[in-house]
Amino acid sequence: MSAYLPRLQDAVLLDLLRGLPAVAIDGAKGVGKTSTAERVAGTVLQVDRPEVAESLRNDPGLIRRLKPPVLLDEWQYVPQLWNSVRRSVDEDYRPGQFLLAGSASPRDENRLHSGAGRIVRLRMRPLSIEERGLDEPSVRLADLLTGAASEASRSTDVGFGRYLHEITASGFPAIRQLPDRYRDAQLDSYVANIVEHDFPEQGLRVRRPQTLFAWLKAYAAATAGTASYTTILDAATSGESDKPTKVTTGAWRDMLSRLWLLDPVEAWLPGDHAFGRLSAAPKHFLADPALAARLLNLTSARLETGAVDHVLGPQGGTVAGRLFEALVAQSLQVYASVNEACLYHFRSDTGHREIDFIVERGNVVVALEVRLSPSVSDDDVRHLHWLGERMGPTLAAKVVVNTGPTSYRRRDGVWVVPAALVGA
Repeated sequence: MSAYLPRLQDAVLLDLLRGLPAVAIDGAKGVGKTSTAERVAGTVLQVDRPEVAESLRNDPGLIRRLKPPVLLDEWQYVPQLWNSVRRSVDEDYRPGQFLLAGSASPRDENRLHSGAGRIVRLRMRPLSIEERGLDEPSVRLADLLTGAASEASRSTDVGFGRYLHEITASGFPAIRQLPDRYRDAQLDSYVANIVEHDFPEQGLRVRRPQTLFAWLKAYAAATAGTASYTTILDAATSGESDKPTKVTTGAWRDMLSRLWLLDPVEAWLPGDHAFGRLSAAPKHFLADPALAARLLNLTSARLETGAVDHVLGPQGGTVAGRLFEALVAQSLQVYASVNEACLYHFRSDTGHREIDFIVERGNVVVALEVRLSPSVSDDDVRHLHWLGERMGPTLAAKVVVNTGPTSYRRRDGVWVVPAALVGA
């Protein structure tokens, strides 16, 4: 067993348990839900073990008689546990009673109570850049949102090659510690198990698994873009006459979402600013950029040479640039979550105006561009300034995240921060 890597959600989870009776931790398999929950649990029940599942079906009241917090790990194997926890909370609202960890939504989730007012949900993702320990952050999202960020410059030894390594190294804690050969084999198996095991287990039979694999590869090629699902399907089935229907591919997407494998960034559609017509399409991301790299058969060495530049969708850029943006996006999702903020992207309907990421909390916004480059030009910040002219003080900070050696603030007020120095 490797040493536990502290997570930014650790403090969030502890705080929730101090004031609330039940917390459900959602996330893809392998993100570390169980390891995180076990550290604060009084009792651990592994519901995916048949004997444990059977005892809970026969004695639902067992969970009330055990030392709290009671961790119900992979609770979806006995979906009735959700309602058992809800009823227990209705009768006793003391904080810190239950933890539910699940890597999939249950098959009959429509029959379950929403849990509103009883069970709070917490999303866990693969390790962010800060959690990987590349360097100590010098600019934190929390400070950018409040205007408290320090203007002192900081340097980092993390450079271009290390970022490409991190794209392929994976944010799954147990996988990233493996040597390259074994890590790649685990990532390949991760995707194969989802298609061949998790889909059927969740009640969705895949008639042509090879077509689903091809669809996933096309989705990986659309990383950090807004390609339509029709475009993704056409790329996956080029030259085939017998294509899956939209109903079939829609069911695939729904299942992949239930398994937390897709992690798209939704479009920012503000209602109180005159930005003209905006695109409502999400930006496509898998849960871990390393999965996208494996689906595209890319190593860090191939990314560095620029040998493969095939991307899908209207946005430009290289595969390396798209996957670096995915690495930053996955980290920003974590940072936004622990700051009770939401992550979006901005794109005009014509594509003339784009901003990679928008972090919004209440009426405060931070806008971020991502560049796989050590330097930042005036052209790189023009959309940030355009947005600032329209939003005024509501835009708390303008940031370019790059691969440079130093964090600093430009004379025009834009923060330039290496990805290794951005934190929560």
